[in-house]
Amino acid sequence: MASKGLQDLKQQVEGTAQEAVSAAGAAAQQVVDQATEAGQKAMDQLAKTTQETIDKTANQASETFSGIGKK
Repeated sequence: MASKGLQDLKQQVEGTAQEAVSAAGAAAQQVVDQATEAGQKAMDQLAKTTQETIDKTANQASETFSGIGKK
């Protein structure tokens, strides 16, 4: 009977350990997902800012060149 109790305890410990591993894996995946999302948002903002700067510079250059021809 003692071995049955030990077997049950072993199974319970293994089940608890597996649940802990699964929970840790899920938490790690959530961290990775959040970091990926934050990185994507940063890249999107960088692309937007870069495009705005390019557009502004192009407009200024266009205005400058059109002003040269008028003088």
